[in-house]
Amino acid sequence: MTDRDGGGCEPWRGLPSAFVGEAVADEPLSGGAVNDVRRLTLADGTRVVLKSSEQAPPDLYAQEAEGLRVLREQGGLRTPRVIEVSARHLLLEALEPAPADGDAFWAEAGRAVARLHAVRGDRFGWHAEGWLGLLPQTNAWTDDGHAFFAEHRVLRYLREPKVRAALDPADLAGLERICDRLPRLVPGGPAVLNHGDLYQGNVVAASDGAPAFIDPAVCWMWAESELSMMYCTGRPPESFFAAYHEVLPLPDGWRERMPLLHLRELISTIAHFGAWGDCVPQVRDVIRRFG
Repeated sequence: MTDRDGGGCEPWRGLPSAFVGEAVADEPLSGGAVNDVRRLTLADGTRVVLKSSEQAPPDLYAQEAEGLRVLREQGGLRTPRVIEVSARHLLLEALEPAPADGDAFWAEAGRAVARLHAVRGDRFGWHAEGWLGLLPQTNAWTDDGHAFFAEHRVLRYLREPKVRAALDPADLAGLERICDRLPRLVPGGPAVLNHGDLYQGNVVAASDGAPAFIDPAVCWMWAESELSMMYCTGRPPESFFAAYHEVLPLPDGWRERMPLLHLRELISTIAHFGAWGDCVPQVRDVIRRFG
């Protein structure tokens, strides 16, 4: 059954769009914490990806569209073309999944991310507050990367109700201790352009097979903090890291620091979903090792 008036089984047809009402086929895709994501086929055969949500903050999709533009224009990454954006939806060029077994693909992705990280900024943060999932991503300009990571990527989540329910007082104290010691634990580095939500699932393939990058939460931050999510969440082939290192050599000890810098993602996940999966044990392991 088709509902072209925006109710019933296809409510996305009622979005303020010049395109989606004419879709002749749709296929649901994974949407993460926020979005209903669908690959639509339009009447002329064009395939597009529609992201929409009743819960989305009003500036979410405009910020994502800006992030895709910045990554492409300043960072040199391949990103999907933005077709349409409103407070309720984002319509993008449809791309393809990354190849399941492709060392050459992941090597090129590693080189692309290294070139992105070669773009330096003057400060840590971003010109606007952002979003990571459904929760605000604090991006206040900061001169000190250690202070930025501690305050805006770790400690800000300790106020979230699901974090306080999942972690006990000893855990919270351990995280605060790590943040106090951060300058001794992480050598830091310059502020570089970050995709901001870089994990294997946000790397897809363009029509020519080259790596392309989706779903950003852009900011200026350390290169290592960006790599920690790729390293600790569904790690791609080693060719990614080897090729990255050829373009932008990583400091000694970077692998040992990956779990520590991955704290942002672990605590953000707890803030969204509570004691989900093995996130709480992973946080406690980081506290034992570094706190």
